[in-house]
Amino acid sequence: MSQQPHPQSPSDPSPARWYDDAAGPMVRPYTMTGGRTRPEPEFDLIALVVGDVDVTPELPVGPEQAALLRLCRANALSVAELAAETDLPVGVVRVLLGDLLDAEYIRVSRPVPPALLPDEHILQEVIDGLRAL
Repeated sequence: MSQQPHPQSPSDPSPARWYDDAAGPMVRPYTMTGGRTRPEPEFDLIALVVGDVDVTPELPVGPEQAALLRLCRANALSVAELAAETDLPVGVVRVLLGDLLDAEYIRVSRPVPPALLPDEHILQEVIDGLRAL
């Protein structure tokens, strides 16, 4: 595996390695997001994302966004799954998804907030009623 040296400082005689042929160039997360750290709107980890467009060369998205679109085009995936599949930090995925949502390339199904879920006591009564049938 050949490695490309990073320009070294005059005080450091050993060459630093910042990328190699197998891994490719290292891109900092803030570069992918344009320095943004907070997406608008916020994405829950279990929010489901569905792609609405096919990835084509004419589509004005970066390589990371294209990868997200390819993954969620076939089926709905959660934000956490997209981060795991792309090997990107969750914060970066959230910002990139925010851009895709603004461009209307994806749809997002947000989970129901816990405060709006039915009470456990009511659910138990429904289960008991169904068992009595």
